[in-house]
Amino acid sequence: MRLFDTHAHIGLIDTNQLEQLMAVQKAKVKGVAHMVSICNTLADFKRTYANLESQHDVFHAVGVSPTTALDPGKDWEKTVMEYAKLPGVIAIGETGLDYYHRDGERNAQIEVFLKSLDIARKLDYPVIIHNRMAGGDVLTILRDKLPEAGGILHCFSENWEFAEEALSMNLMISFAGNVTFTSSHSLREVARLMPLDRMVIESEAPFIAPVPYQNQRNQLAFLPETLKCIASLRGVDPEEIAPVLYENSLRAFNLEEKSA
Repeated sequence: MRLFDTHAHIGLIDTNQLEQLMAVQKAKVKGVAHMVSICNTLADFKRTYANLESQHDVFHAVGVSPTTALDPGKDWEKTVMEYAKLPGVIAIGETGLDYYHRDGERNAQIEVFLKSLDIARKLDYPVIIHNRMAGGDVLTILRDKLPEAGGILHCFSENWEFAEEALSMNLMISFAGNVTFTSSHSLREVARLMPLDRMVIESEAPFIAPVPYQNQRNQLAFLPETLKCIASLRGVDPEEIAPVLYENSLRAFNLEEKSA
């Protein structure tokens, strides 16, 4: 069984190269064949990319997180464009909106989000989208500005009505450890109802560890627990849906030709 972790903050697990490599290897032992390293800042991207450059099973996304939109860095758009052309970089992100405790940053976040979508459009890259308590604005922007290559709504936490609207666009929905929480009623309903061919999974390590590890720091190696939960919610065997989710991930990142 092969899994694809579409969203892992490997650079935030540890800045040490050896620790990062160990995290990747532990995941591979658990069947995680590929993973996408997500950066919050461009400095994080540069360091983590260098640390993992020898790991050909690790892909990379480059972008500016909404949590750093107030200070994205000098000439950040030019830098993202340059880094996006490096081998193994397959997406722009994460980008998006985060209004949790950040009401005063909305304008800055929206500006960075729009510019990031424009970069993705120019490069014909998919975009990895962060949404926290900003769903209405995220959908409004994506209806008009989503690149042709589409994108992934990562760590989905909205309801079925929101999911239906998102699925009317060229978007994948990614589930993280929060879907394993029995209190996540609306989210678990989405996992049951949505078309399987539009679903991917992620660890979101080192955040949101799944049951039964929710009191621990999350690891890429915990990803199978999210798969097991979704399979249980849908009444199928994990072995049945794992290949579909893997192929969905390849398609989402335009990696289908590399799957042979």
